[in-house]
Formats: sequence, structure tokens, C-alpha cells
Amino acid sequence: MKCHSFLAICCLFFFSGLPSAFTAEPPRLPQVKPKAVGMDARRLAMIDFVVQRGLDRKSMPGAVVLVGYQGKVVFLKAYGDRQLKPERVPMTTDTVFDMASLTKPIPTATSVMQLVEQGKIKLTDPVSKYIPEFAVNGKQDITVYQLLTHQGGLIPDNSIKDYRDGAKKAMERIYALKLYYKPGTRFVYTDVGFILLADIIKRVTGQSVHEYSSKNVFQPLGMNETGYLPGPKLKKRAATTQQREDRWMQGEVHDPRAYRLGGVAGHAGLFSTAEDLAVYAQAMLNQGSYAGAQILKPEIVKMMTRGYPVDDVKRGLGWDVLSRYSSNRGDFLSKQAFGHGGFTGTSLWIDPAQDLFVIFLSNRVHPDGKGSVNSLAGRIGTIAAAAIDQQSIQQSTPAVAASDALSVLTGIDVLRENRFKSLKGLKIGLITNHTGLSRDGKSTVEILHEAPNVQLKTLFSPEHGFAGKLDVSKIGDSTDQKTGLKIFSLYGKTRTPTPESLQGLDAIVFDIQDIGARFYTYISTMGNAMQAAQKQGLKFIVLDRPNPINGVDFAGPVLDEGAQSFVGYHRIPVRHGMTVGELARMFNSEMKINVDLQVIQLQNWKREMYFDETGLTWVNPSPNMRNLNEAVFYPGIGLLETTNLSVGRGTDSPFEWIGASWLDGMKLARRLNQAGLPGVRFVPVQFTPSSSKFSGELCGGVNFIITDRRAFQSVRTGLEVAHQLRLLFPDQWETKHFNRLLGNQRVFDAVVAGKTVPQIQALYQDDLAEFAVRRAKYLLY
Repeated sequence: MKCHSFLAICCLFFFSGLPSAFTAEPPRLPQVKPKAVGMDARRLAMIDFVVQRGLDRKSMPGAVVLVGYQGKVVFLKAYGDRQLKPERVPMTTDTVFDMASLTKPIPTATSVMQLVEQGKIKLTDPVSKYIPEFAVNGKQDITVYQLLTHQGGLIPDNSIKDYRDGAKKAMERIYALKLYYKPGTRFVYTDVGFILLADIIKRVTGQSVHEYSSKNVFQPLGMNETGYLPGPKLKKRAATTQQREDRWMQGEVHDPRAYRLGGVAGHAGLFSTAEDLAVYAQAMLNQGSYAGAQILKPEIVKMMTRGYPVDDVKRGLGWDVLSRYSSNRGDFLSKQAFGHGGFTGTSLWIDPAQDLFVIFLSNRVHPDGKGSVNSLAGRIGTIAAAAIDQQSIQQSTPAVAASDALSVLTGIDVLRENRFKSLKGLKIGLITNHTGLSRDGKSTVEILHEAPNVQLKTLFSPEHGFAGKLDVSKIGDSTDQKTGLKIFSLYGKTRTPTPESLQGLDAIVFDIQDIGARFYTYISTMGNAMQAAQKQGLKFIVLDRPNPINGVDFAGPVLDEGAQSFVGYHRIPVRHGMTVGELARMFNSEMKINVDLQVIQLQNWKREMYFDETGLTWVNPSPNMRNLNEAVFYPGIGLLETTNLSVGRGTDSPFEWIGASWLDGMKLARRLNQAGLPGVRFVPVQFTPSSSKFSGELCGGVNFIITDRRAFQSVRTGLEVAHQLRLLFPDQWETKHFNRLLGNQRVFDAVVAGKTVPQIQALYQDDLAEFAVRRAKYLLY
């Protein structure tokens, strides 16, 4: 028996030590001919000419180029040599390269974002929370977000002398550094910030960035030729760089600071091959997954790779998007593209909009450090994007279906299909208005009143009343003529259901169409009712409805803590990109309401849909929200209506124009058009409101014309309007109440001070990134 046990243990150890052929390891990307996926092979062949010219000009001794498209490798080729001295060695496609600063986004930022996803790191946290020794010399408020976006006030590189006494002393000297500039005010590319990020990873996990990324990023993706400190076999295939201490560096980190930190650092030290990098790139295109392995959730990938305004550039979290370091970015890459380069001659750019990635790897520093490849890598990216057959894209990409072919079902539709199972035997109160309609146009009141085994006892109405026609400050209780049920107003003496109004109920049902902006008060009514339901021990059921301006985009400053009000119920940005059901989940958890909550989910709705893509009938959610265009404008233009501007109330086109009796529309339109805002143009107009501000007065103004709805940014447009009003009409435009809907004191102060929109946006990007993490937990679709 003991012999058998011993044998079993030996076998166990033997098989566990075998190569990964015995485990289901993710495969590499398949290679296909360009034509198979709609790419022009002749255009891709131009890469040969560009690279050969670089070789002739001695820009680098050799290179490997890989182009991936639609999940396939369509181009993979080696050029020149991976070593010239001490002897010539030809380049091969499996050459191992020193990635240099590609270390920043791939192991370091990816590891940080995993820990953000797990709630172990918060982007808005000060670095000193994780590294207390760092909180000296004015650095106590530098945030994790600021390190990831190179605006943490740190020097690009501290002296190499700081590293001569070993890693421990080097880190102590980094902790003691003085501020280089005021954090959050400038973009200054820095290695120091990423050295600190690696230190945070180590303090949070107990593992170095090398150990953590290997276990949690590279191994799950099957990237067996990627990591720090390559072993002898990989070293033998490594491209040689320069000489150090009388030896040629091969498989040894080139960066001198990373070298003195033991070869493992947050800013440099990674080694990889083109085909391994292709797996990582494809995982990012697949929203964080590859061959069954999920390294990041889709929402975290989007948050990590979106372009955050940083001074006058755009950066992702660890990634470049569009900056003075983007010369290696192809000209024809989309606005969604993100990438990075490395000092040794490496570059990776990933374009989700085109399902494309371009990898350029070289050892341009060999043998004498004089090579230069950034513009060459950029030209290769341009060629790759130009090789995509646009006609094949149009054929393979289905057009948006006509509205009559779409079949989005709202919560009430789903509830009815399920025979009211969730309400069976319950006495309910219904919070609704005229927008509470089924897909076939029947009111939710009527449906629930007739539903079997459901007792609809009471109705509640929000701002604008039960019929949605009132634009007054207080609305009284009333009675529904069709059912005879009492309607308690939640926009009158109280904005919260009273205990008396809830007496005898088992549950509250909420069914109102939101518009997608923080200050649209229906979501505040919902939140108040959730709290009232919890206090009375009632269930709360949300019949979900689409976000009409899509559920992908979120923008604008996050509400300041302490600034909560009926027009700012919770700490979310101006445009939240969530459905009411998702917001209810967020409110319930983050505000610790803890009501018994159920969301009856939508069916067939996709987050990228605007309302006209749902097939549902548009019903004006409020008197001045008369079409989808106005809803698209509302988050940005609506911000302005607490000032002495008309936003078009009392006209046929509210929120599609602004004006005032004192405003010169031609002057404002000219400046706004010069600002180059995406997806919109500005036309000077005159109009006379019949009610509200400037009633009966001729107003000069500006009409907003959307030219590209997908590119248009409502909040950015609203901030640009505010900025130009402040510059052009400093004495006429009254700003004292502007912060009522804006809800962010720093942003308000920046507008009043005449700061540019990129400067203003930079003030809230860390909060916005943190919101993205919070938001991801509650998304249902």
C-alpha cells in the first residue's frame, strides 16, 4: 500500500512538471492570406519597401512586422539582422525583443487595472495610501490615475546615481523626490510614475510586477515567450542591443534604471515576441478575453483604452492615444486606436474600430544607439489600415436595421410576456407617467390594472405630472380618470412617498422613461422611492427602459460629495450611460439603501443603440424634450439653463439652440466653429421665446446642427459654449448659478477662470475613470 502511494505521488510530480502539451493552452493566432479576410495583399507588400528603406538608411539593423486583422495574422515577416556585432545573426520572426516602454501598458498598467477591477486599488486614491513614505515634499495628493496618465507632478527620470546603491535605496530616493510641477496640470512623460505603480502592485499583492503579470496576464493567455528576465533559451533568440560593462546585451534589459532595479521595473524590463504580442493585442480587441481566458472585464478594457484629455493630449490608462509621442501611430487609424512605443525600437497599436493591430519590433539601438524608427513604424501602420478593403467591410457589416424590424422589449413588455410572475399576489403602487407604455402603445397603468393576480392600489407621479404636460414648480395630488385610482404627486409638498401613501402595499413598481442626464429628475424620484420602500419593508421593482442616448458613452464631471440634491441624486457624471434599472442597482448598493430590489430587464437592447434604433415609439418624456435630437443635446446644453441664457424653452426647438437678448450669435457661432468640436456645427440665429426666459424678446443665438451623432460629444460641447461665453461676454453672462446642475466646484471655478476645455476636462478625468469601475459592477447589458 505504501509503495502504491509513493508511486502515485511520484507520478503526480512527474506529470505536473511536464510541458504544457498536457494542458489546454490557448493557441496562437492563425495565419491566413490577406484576401481571406478582405485585405489587399499588394498594399501590404508596400511594407517591404518601407522597411528596406529603413535598413538602407541604417535606421535599425533588423525588424519583425506583424499585422493582425479580424482575429487573424495577415502579415508576419522578418527583415535584416537581429545582431551585427560581434557577429552577424539574421533576424527571424521568433526573435525575442526588449520591449522597453511597452512594459508600461502591458504588464504594469494591465496588472493595475486587474487590481482596480478587484477593488484592491482605486484610481482616485492617493499613491500615499499604498506607499506612505511617498507622502513628502508635496506629493501626498498625487493619485494612481495621475501616475497612469503621466500627470503626477514627477520628473521624467531621476538621476541614475540614485540607483547605484541597490533597489531598496533607489526606491527610498524616489519616495523622497520633490515635485517637478503641480500634479494634474501638465502632461510630462515619466518613467518614475510607472516604477511607483509597480511598487503599488507589490505592496497590494505581495508579488513583484514580474511575478504578478506572469501569473495573471501572460500565463492565462498562453504567452510563454513574454515576461521579465528571460531564461537561457529565450536569451539565445533575443535581439542584441548595446554594450554594457564590456558585454553585448542580449536578453538583458537595456534601460539602465531597470537594470539597476534587478531587471524588473514598471517602466521597462519586459521581453516578448511578435506572435506573443499578437495574442495580447487580440485579447484587448476581444474586450479582455482570448481563447476562454479573461484577463480584464470588457468595461475595464474600455475604461483603460479610452482617450482621457491630459493638458493638450489624449492618453489612456497606461496607453498613448494621441500625443506628441504618437509619431509611431498610423495616419489611418481610428479615434479609438491606442498604442505605445519603446525606446529600443518597438511599437504596438491596436484599433478596435477596425479590428486591427500593428506590431513593429526592432533593435534600433544596436550597435551604437543611433537608429530611429518611430516614423517608419507609423508608416507601416498607415499601410496596414489602408490595406483594408472598405467594400468588404460594408458587405460583412450589417447596416442598422430599420426601426420596424427592431424588437426591443421594455420591462413592462417582458413582465407581461412572463404573465406578471414577479407581481403575483402583490398589492402594488406604481410610479409612472405618460411614458409608461408597452411596445404596442398600451399604458402600464392599464396593463397592471387588468393583470390577473395583481392588485394595483395606488399611483404616483413625478415632475411634470401624470400626463407629463406640466412645467410648474409644484404639482398636487389627483385621480386617474380611467381607473379611479388616487395619484400621489412626488413633485409637490413631498418628493418622497409618505408612509400613509404606502399603507397596505407589498411593493412599489417604477416605470418611467429617463433621458440619460444626471439632472433629469426622474431618477431622483426613483431613488427617493427606493428609500421609502426600504423603510416600510416593501419590495421595489424597476421595469427597465433604454437609455435613449445610448448606454455606452458617459461624460462630464462627477457630482461633488456633499452636493447631492434633487437634480443631483448621487455621485455620477453629467451623462451616465446607464439604464434606470442599472442606476437603481447602483443607488441600492452605493447609497446603502438595501431595499429588496428587482429589475425586470430589457430584451434585445444593445448598449450602443440610440432610441431610434429600438423600434419603440418616442413619447416626449417632458414638455420640452420633444425629439431624440434634443435628448442628445440635453446633457451639455441643459447645464447652461441655470444661467441667464435661454435654452429654447418657449420655442419649437428647446435645447437645439441657445440665445439671449445680449448675445451676438454671429460672434459666438464663429468661435464655436473654430473650436473644431466633433460632429457638430453652429449657425447664428435669432428667435423670440413665447415663455420662460426672455419671453417676447428678440434673442441673438446659436443653433446646433449635429453632423455626426456618434462623434458628437454633448457635455464637451456644453463646456465649450460656456468657455466661449466667458471669454466673449464676461460682463453679460451670469455664472453664479451655473454650478447648480454642473455640481462640481473645481470645474465651475475653472470655467469662471477662463480655462480651456481640455484643461477643464483634465480636472475630472480621474473621477470619471473611477466611475467607470463603479459603473461596471451594475451593468445588466
